[in-house]
Amino acid sequence: MGRIIAIGGGDIAARETLAIDREVVALTGAARPRALFIPTASGDSRDYWHAFDDVYGRELGCETDVLYLLGVNPTAAELEERILGSDLVYVGGGNTLKMMRRWRRLGVDHVLAEAYRRRVVLSGLSAGCICWFSWGHSDSMASYHPDDWSYIRVRGMGLLDALACPHFDSATKGVPRRDDFEAMMRKHRDVGIGIGDCCAIEVVDGAYRVITSRPGAGAYQLVRRGRDLSVKRVEQRVEYRPTEGLLRAD
Repeated sequence: MGRIIAIGGGDIAARETLAIDREVVALTGAARPRALFIPTASGDSRDYWHAFDDVYGRELGCETDVLYLLGVNPTAAELEERILGSDLVYVGGGNTLKMMRRWRRLGVDHVLAEAYRRRVVLSGLSAGCICWFSWGHSDSMASYHPDDWSYIRVRGMGLLDALACPHFDSATKGVPRRDDFEAMMRKHRDVGIGIGDCCAIEVVDGAYRVITSRPGAGAYQLVRRGRDLSVKRVEQRVEYRPTEGLLRAD
């Protein structure tokens, strides 16, 4: 059993997800958590790293570090030292497809899976939300063909067995996520989890709850039933409930 906080979206630099970020830090139980930021999906953006460091370091009191994975080839021992030596790992948003390919080439996915088993808190936003699920609804192709692209289904790590859609209530380049995700769900038998901006699914040892940093933000469960698609808002409660009720069809 492990601990994951998958965030649908929001601007970390603008403090849009600050209430969720506080919960990520609190979940570690450490007085000064070691927080590792992985910005692979954003092309190892230095600006993104500085925004993370400002929030998690200066504001939330973590001992922060960053793991760059593009243009370098860290050894398995180096990856294990950096990742398994952290109290929390936060994965930034961006190109999910590129990130997952790079992780698998380096073996980062295997080390993160071990971190999950060791109960390191795993979190992240957008691409950093998708990666923990079996599959994700991704706009990665917009990075390669900005004028002619479609959303795609990207394979994640499978720590949470569902098809996830971050930014569920928003759009990329004018193309609504929700409409396209519902169309994708009609082609697959996965349980779908739509997570809006400023909303997160918190999973702790086989139980979950919805947490938000903005009134009205929410998460949804999508299930295909024959030709019909059930879309149900996930009730937000303080207490945790078994993940079977979220990740399995009734």
